[in-house]
Amino acid sequence: MRLTILGGGGFRLPLVYGALLADHAEGRITQVVLHDVDAARLTAIARVLADQAESVPDAPRITVTTDLDEALRGADFVFSAIRVGGLEGRAADERIALAEDVLGQETVGAGGIAYGLRTVPVAVDIARRVALLAPDAWVINFTNPAGLVTEAMARHLGDRVIGICDSPVGLGRRVAHALGADPATVSLDYAGLNHLGWLRGLRVDGRDELPRLLADAELLGSFEEGRLFGADWLQSLGAIPNEYLHYYYFNREAVRAYQKAEQTRGAFLQEQQAAFYAEMERPDTPGLATWDRTRAEREATYMAHNREAAGAGERDASDLESGGYEKVALALMRAIAHDKRTTLILNVRNRATLSVLDEAAVVEVPCSVDANGAHPLPVSPLPLHATGLVCAVKAVEREVLAAADSGSRATAVKAFALHPLVDSVTVARRLVDGYTSVHRSLAYLR
Repeated sequence: MRLTILGGGGFRLPLVYGALLADHAEGRITQVVLHDVDAARLTAIARVLADQAESVPDAPRITVTTDLDEALRGADFVFSAIRVGGLEGRAADERIALAEDVLGQETVGAGGIAYGLRTVPVAVDIARRVALLAPDAWVINFTNPAGLVTEAMARHLGDRVIGICDSPVGLGRRVAHALGADPATVSLDYAGLNHLGWLRGLRVDGRDELPRLLADAELLGSFEEGRLFGADWLQSLGAIPNEYLHYYYFNREAVRAYQKAEQTRGAFLQEQQAAFYAEMERPDTPGLATWDRTRAEREATYMAHNREAAGAGERDASDLESGGYEKVALALMRAIAHDKRTTLILNVRNRATLSVLDEAAVVEVPCSVDANGAHPLPVSPLPLHATGLVCAVKAVEREVLAAADSGSRATAVKAFALHPLVDSVTVARRLVDGYTSVHRSLAYLR
């Protein structure tokens, strides 16, 4: 089978290729086509992949191209992992938002809206090209904001595009370990939107063990989310939120921590990755070793400002384990390609899963996956506080899609103003002014 990866020069790509190298199942991926608009980044990542494959005799063959149509033709699966505007764009998103005392994180709040406005037109163009050149291909979307971008692509690809995220997987794994359970054997009751979901139950042998966890403050303090949110707040919620909900529940503290920091997350990654790709231009640089060292530093500093605001300390070694989106993607491909039924938490069209949203709204819920794709499973209704956030953020996503479709500056302002973490029309107007003055890709807004 042939897998095309859009954004193939991206730093995290070796995680995906490592998962493919570990897959020895019959009918596995045998050819990987890397596409990127940056040829130098493609070359650097191809070197890392060559190092990974050195001792694997039947490694999937790698080809690289900067031609999108060439990359898509003949694809069985397409991974979309693009970053419109690069890390320079992400750093600008953060800086402009923080100057207005609002959050600039790449998927949450003002930063997520700006990133979505840049990304949706490009993602829609990709979806149209896939529909024309590879109509039988399955698209697995990694591109953030994952739920929003998946919904934009689904308007052209229907159920043949599925969004994935490693946050629910990581949350489920950490909670299972805290309870002494094997993550591979538990059943998760999780629902919401991408980066806006709640774990409401964890079943082991048919028994919900989450109440036992919530009743034990010491157990709650033994894993990342427990330290991040605090036992008292988790007990009040009666659920374990996705880590990104820290930006909502502790917004003022998070904004202050970001403003006090020497540099934002985007600026740190921009600087770090610029050094990595520059180092990779030297022919004597050991590709895989250099990438491993850079990745370790990246993972250890993940959500550092939030942990600082919460007094949560450094990340535990167990929280640095891989097992993220690359393994979700591989499990998803296996289930579709070989009709190997499995259950995964994915970003798919709602159908009737969450009754407060319409059928076309992309939600993040457990799904049964088979050769016909991903089918959302029934979930219990969200509590009122969660319903309010989900509906508010979905309304914002719809305004982003409308702005990207129409090019309406007024609609873009509406998207910012309606977001719970912006909540000011005046600030929304200044944000649109700031973002359009910096990002050439937002010139379509009039």
